Amino acid sequence: MALTGRGGATAASEQKSREGQGVPAASAIEADARDDAEDDLLAEEFAEIDAVLARSSKILSGADVPAKTQRSDDRRDLIYDLDWNEDERLAEWRDVIAGTRDLPVVLRGAILLEAWQDIEVLQHAAWIGPLLVAALLRQEGLAAGHLACLHLGAKNIPRVRRRARNRSDRLLACLDAIHDAAVVGLKEHDRLTMAKSQMERRLRERRASSKLPDLLELVLSRPLVSAGMIQERLKVTKQGALNLVGELGLREMTGRGRFRAWGIV
Repeated sequence: MALTGRGGATAASEQKSREGQGVPAASAIEADARDDAEDDLLAEEFAEIDAVLARSSKILSGADVPAKTQRSDDRRDLIYDLDWNEDERLAEWRDVIAGTRDLPVVLRGAILLEAWQDIEVLQHAAWIGPLLVAALLRQEGLAAGHLACLHLGAKNIPRVRRRARNRSDRLLACLDAIHDAAVVGLKEHDRLTMAKSQMERRLRERRASSKLPDLLELVLSRPLVSAGMIQERLKVTKQGALNLVGELGLREMTGRGRFRAWGIV
């Protein structure tokens, strides 16, 4: 929910909060809550019907009717399907996570990628799924030093394979996407290693108090760096940051005179 920009606590954190406060678990009150929820939903539906009828009558009679208020979660009805229960779909995907705990990590990641696409958890944020799977691969130690960019691997797989009718074909496509992402990651690692070796030549015969080694580590850890980032991290002035960028020979990536950013060639 935080990644979608709508905030909200996860079910796990809510469960821990209830347990920490001594509130009964969901299983203990599930039966009573189900009956109450059904009554509340029926009452809400009748209330919505009555509101629509009353509003329609006022409009037909020519009365001034205020505009509808925006949804509480700031989502527009024109863009979002009201019947698309993202919480329920997310719970279904989390069940897949729980059911694959004993499988090898890569196979588990492929199953979760395929399930995310099949369940269609989020209407307008499908890109979050590969990020969550990459975080799982990192958590399980397969890619402990970085977050695997599965999107780079997925874009190399034809859509006809990723959306195949046969589930086995879709799983094989997800496995190939993970493999291609690993290959891209290795190539990027080699590129950064070579760039680091070339820039380290500029550090020879520098004073021990030079900020260039710190700038090198910063630019290697970020896709882009700005003068403000360099100022904050290295504790230098804006002009000092620009001088360091020039000495290290970084490439200006934005092509602008203001609000510039630099990266590794």
